[in-house]
Amino acid sequence: MLWLIIDVVLVIAIIMMLFYPRWNLRRNAKVVENEEFNRLMMTSQILDIREANQYRVKHILGARNIAAAQIDSSLNAISTHKPVLIYENAKPIAAAKVAKKLKKAGVPEIYILKNGLNGWDGKVKEGA
Repeated sequence: MLWLIIDVVLVIAIIMMLFYPRWNLRRNAKVVENEEFNRLMMTSQILDIREANQYRVKHILGARNIAAAQIDSSLNAISTHKPVLIYENAKPIAAAKVAKKLKKAGVPEIYILKNGLNGWDGKVKEGA
């Protein structure tokens, strides 16, 4: 009987580990495709949450770099009066945590690029 309870608890824990990040992401932000992200760019703040060295190599035109690790110390640089668009290299992983912090800081609209920069088909700036 004890082993059955332990097994049930472990199964529940594994299920939570698999689904909580996705649920948390959708609770704090809307994941959007390229077309909607592009449409929102004119009226929003665009944040590249990758490290600075990746940003210098290539980033979406008009994006500002605030690495995910620095988001806590940079919250006051982000307006709560405009939507925020977030992207990273591929599928949103760090973006979920950043979105949660932005939501707590009072940003009402947060959007995340579904497939990140790797899937972006819009304008980019490439450097060294």
